[in-house]
Amino acid sequence: MHRFPALPAPEALIDTHCHLDAPELAPMLSAVLQRARAAGVGQILVPAVRADTFDTAAAMRREHGCWIGFGLHPIYLEQHLDEHLEQLERALREQRPEAVGEIGLDFYLPELDPARQEALFVEQLKLARKYALPVVLHVRRSVDRVLKHLREQRVELGIAHAFNGSPQQADAMLRQGLKLGFGGAMSYSGSQRIRRLAATLPLSGLVLETDAPDIRPEFAQDRPNEPAHLAAFSALLAELRGLPEPELRRALRRNSLDALGIAG
Repeated sequence: MHRFPALPAPEALIDTHCHLDAPELAPMLSAVLQRARAAGVGQILVPAVRADTFDTAAAMRREHGCWIGFGLHPIYLEQHLDEHLEQLERALREQRPEAVGEIGLDFYLPELDPARQEALFVEQLKLARKYALPVVLHVRRSVDRVLKHLREQRVELGIAHAFNGSPQQADAMLRQGLKLGFGGAMSYSGSQRIRRLAATLPLSGLVLETDAPDIRPEFAQDRPNEPAHLAAFSALLAELRGLPEPELRRALRRNSLDALGIAG
């Protein structure tokens, strides 16, 4: 059984957002982990998305040494009950995950009530403050509102996953203390705006992710995304920034640890 080390090696890749517990990956999990290790992946953050997935995320830590997060994702808004916030707090208190997440706001899907999303988001930000944990954020067409709540709740540590905002919004996120996640979307040759952000934003503000099994990269659209693809994302980012890849990998490792408040 493969186990990730508590602290990855200096040039190891860190997948800062991977749903390793997703049903799509379950039948091939052993092979996925073997390919990740062969690709140089030294750690994976697995963010839970509903109360009924907290246990499966925890199993990823117990069985494979993964970092984990617990959160109530906005896309599953209709499944979240008031008591799930109590369950979340209990999990944060008793299991001390690496992050509160995946949480955030999604204003792309019209069926998701914005007011209820924001109320749930604020309560989870309060828990992140209470337990001194970073946040892993889902931010879709909602950057400005997410920033508003981060400022009001004084949350200054975490990752804005799959960042797709403007340069001005990126700067505001970085000033707030967040890191920005780049991954599969960057792999598409037509994603010039995202590539420009990846190439020009301060390197200290970037981390890599897959969002596996989702956000399939351009070179593997016919199968679920997986953490081994980080190697290709790292090579692309090094090319975009004109950096030797070992130097880039060391910087990304530092950024990932900083984003999660992990010493090392």
